[in-house]
Amino acid sequence: MRSDIQTEYVLKLLERDERLDERKLDEFRKIKLESDVIKRAEGSARVKFGKTEVIVGVKLDIAQPFPDMPNMGILKTSAEFSPIASADFVAGPPGEDAIELARVVDRGIREGECINLEKLCLVEGEKVWGVFIDIHTINHDGNLLDASALAAVAALKTAKLPKLENDKIIRDEFQGPLPIEHIPITVSVGKVLDKFLIDPTREGEEVLESKLSVSIREDGKICAMQ
Repeated sequence: MRSDIQTEYVLKLLERDERLDERKLDEFRKIKLESDVIKRAEGSARVKFGKTEVIVGVKLDIAQPFPDMPNMGILKTSAEFSPIASADFVAGPPGEDAIELARVVDRGIREGECINLEKLCLVEGEKVWGVFIDIHTINHDGNLLDASALAAVAALKTAKLPKLENDKIIRDEFQGPLPIEHIPITVSVGKVLDKFLIDPTREGEEVLESKLSVSIREDGKICAMQ
């Protein structure tokens, strides 16, 4: 947590529509995106929002479909908050914040119909492709959610389906790209002192009174909100 003096200084800047990093309130930090950063994954991406950095890997495996969706592939998202990213994170099983971030990223992808899951069915009711998204935090300087959501979609967009031979996965050969239908992007807006902040740093997040995260597709459809 920041000291009271630091918090007071951040709030005084916001009263004048200013930020510590001199951005406008509605301005993102510089965004960098790099694909195919994990060679053993079927898809991967690294995203940086200023000093915030996340890496996402996508793994594809054979799985059983959910009983209520027998003709659809499955999607599972997990997140790991590493102690190297922030002194606030501890080693061990995912905590509440990591579970919540993974849930929101998963929802944006699922509700945004990013992947055509029906095209991932191999044998209805028995065998489908499972898409497993793993989010790893490298450095936390605010707005992990938006960075993670962007990295997840970028990793999915570059993911390739491995070749199948006699029900065995040949991971160094591919049959084609993952069936991507839409590109949902998540944007979070924080509120403090009746002002709205885009892409807050950690200093900004610590003074927020509330936050709204919205996932929207390339066609303008709002697919998730929290």
